[in-house]
Amino acid sequence: MNSPLLPHAVSTHDSAPDPRNESILIYVNGDLFPRDEAKVSVYDSGFMMGDGVWEGLRLYDGRIAFLDDHLDRLFEAAKAIDLDIGMTPAEMAKTLYDVLDANRMTDGAHIRLMVTRGRKKNPFQDPRLSVYGPTIVIIPEYKVASEETFRKGLKLFTVHVHRQTPDSQDPKLNSHSKLNCILALIQALKAGGDEALMLDPHGFVNTCNSTNFFIVRKGAVWTSTGDYAMNGITRAKVIEVCREAGIPVFERNFSLVDTYGADEAFVTGTFGGQTPVVEIDGRPIGTGRPGPMVERVRALYKDLVRRTASASAEGIGR
Repeated sequence: MNSPLLPHAVSTHDSAPDPRNESILIYVNGDLFPRDEAKVSVYDSGFMMGDGVWEGLRLYDGRIAFLDDHLDRLFEAAKAIDLDIGMTPAEMAKTLYDVLDANRMTDGAHIRLMVTRGRKKNPFQDPRLSVYGPTIVIIPEYKVASEETFRKGLKLFTVHVHRQTPDSQDPKLNSHSKLNCILALIQALKAGGDEALMLDPHGFVNTCNSTNFFIVRKGAVWTSTGDYAMNGITRAKVIEVCREAGIPVFERNFSLVDTYGADEAFVTGTFGGQTPVVEIDGRPIGTGRPGPMVERVRALYKDLVRRTASASAEGIGR
């Protein structure tokens, strides 16, 4: 059955199909399986309850970019939900590189690392029913972000689904429970957008459903306070490179009025890096085309990736 959603919508996860992905080996709890044979139990906590945490990682020139930052976030999230991963960060790093080696991957790959509370003995919510230990899955795929998406830019639509507060489900948790973000994206797609722009509980512009959001006004880069947004690794690195380059960058509250009047806008994420936003709620942003600041930030970010990879060549996991 065809999806009722717009199939032509642009996405920050767009990439060209790669036939090599048909023969990848996927890690499931210590073993490697061909793509079609990699499976988890229908009793798994992640499948049943969305009970787990995950990371998306990028492989550049033989190194996983910002691996320490990603593992810090993963283990912090696991501790927050009282999930014992059963590995140290160093052991997890080695496992990731072992999987890449088994697939002979050295560049241009995206890795999905997922950890759930594991298989349950009965199909109920109680976490004490997960008695078999965690489920760990690593999916490495050959994927490179689409240059056409960067040149075209994204159209965003502001949705009624707001970001959650930390006392319900902390939005800083990169959990398997993503239904609020999925509902936000569905509304945006139905309205003709490519991704959802989400407000915080106070009505300030906060983030997108799967990426962090930035605007540019008079040579300065603005992003939200981060109070209700995913603590994105790429978001943090963009702030870092802007400060290094002397570009004014602010984490602050701002409104849709500020956003509509911006000179540029862009989103950030591990896979897409930095992707321009050219329209929000039917209003062109700036010239309605990707602008010079996102080009500059993108170049600075790529340089940071290269510098970090070079400096960590003898580091964790290798």
